[in-house]
Amino acid sequence: MPKAIARSKTKKSVAKRFKITATGKVVRSKAGRRHLLECKSSKSKRKLGKQVVVDDCDVSRVKLNLPFGLR
Repeated sequence: MPKAIARSKTKKSVAKRFKITATGKVVRSKAGRRHLLECKSSKSKRKLGKQVVVDDCDVSRVKLNLPFGLR
């Protein structure tokens, strides 16, 4: 019987932290919005709520762990 081809599984920790957009960009949430929010200004808290595009040097590693995301 022929050997089955090993399939790469989705790394669930990566799937929870990153999203791949329809155009193929990888986005993430900013850190620092969980606790100790009293000392932060409203402006900084508002900016921390936005999502940002992942840096180019990290995109390949993220996409490698999300094999079923859009390429």
